[in-house]
Amino acid sequence: MVLSSAAMATNIIIHTDLGDIEFELFDDTQPLTVVNFLNYINDGGFSNNFIHRSIPGFIIQGGGFTFMDGVSAEVPKNPPVQNEPGRSNVRGTIAMAKFASDPNSATSEWFINLADNSSNLDNQNGGFTVFGQVVGDGMLVADAIAALPVWNAGNSFPDLPLIDYPGGVAITAEYLVMTSTSIVNNFVINAGVNDAWVNDGAALQGIFITAFPSLNLVFMAWFTFDSVPPVFSGVASPDSSGVFGKSALNSKAVFGADDQRWVTALGTIEGNRAVLTAELTSGGTFNSSEPLPTQVTDYGTIILEFEDCENANVEFDFPAAGESGQFDVHRVLEDNVALCEALQAAGIL
Repeated sequence: MVLSSAAMATNIIIHTDLGDIEFELFDDTQPLTVVNFLNYINDGGFSNNFIHRSIPGFIIQGGGFTFMDGVSAEVPKNPPVQNEPGRSNVRGTIAMAKFASDPNSATSEWFINLADNSSNLDNQNGGFTVFGQVVGDGMLVADAIAALPVWNAGNSFPDLPLIDYPGGVAITAEYLVMTSTSIVNNFVINAGVNDAWVNDGAALQGIFITAFPSLNLVFMAWFTFDSVPPVFSGVASPDSSGVFGKSALNSKAVFGADDQRWVTALGTIEGNRAVLTAELTSGGTFNSSEPLPTQVTDYGTIILEFEDCENANVEFDFPAAGESGQFDVHRVLEDNVALCEALQAAGIL
């Protein structure tokens, strides 16, 4: 899997037993290294890792080994990445480890600078590539890891930090500083998402989204469509399964089967997510004012979460109907993607 460099800075979180460390990656200036790092995340290489080296006052290092079912193993390596020096190895930065004799030998192992190591690492072996920096209070976690007792576990682990290790017993996961790594979704809902979206998993099922960022609101309509409109019969008649639907040749908008979803929802924006309160309308007929439609408010909850300008996920929970689930949607008109991306890049949300 190869990812392109993002237009905006990518943030990642290294989750540890002592807390989370969040980094902002330097996509623009160290793009090859950032892509290499993100590929390990997406391929699962950075799951079930542990901090295998700690030199207090210098660095803590990870990304080299996994620990699963009581056994440590090397992280499967992708091809080495070209060295991209240029940023300084100061405290709070993350950089790539490599072999001493080869500037272009970095693969999966990374380290966090606990101090200003620029005089040592910026020029050594072609310079160690700094590709991100800690944001927030992540260095409190890094310092806590560096404060752990360090044990010589032999072979690849002469400087292994351990948690409450009593000595004389097998080293298991409970003593290791286990880590996993995830990508932070930096997408923020903007007016460029306003469009028709389609359910990837169900034919004839669509979503229409209207965002009002200045009001911090998103409106969503979950509806069905068909190339052949239903025939108005004047009466409601269920199909053979007992469900009112298009096969019954009636024009009822009835929630029930996969091809009948008439839900509207309104809620607030939370970054790339919108938490919406759903309402259900039923009982109305096309081309007629009778019978009058009924409206069920507070029908349930819908969470609309955007991956980017083209892809989103809908998660719904309708207790009264005993229905819950999730499905992916994508934008119908790809021409509108450019506007959304331009608004995101400009910070016009």
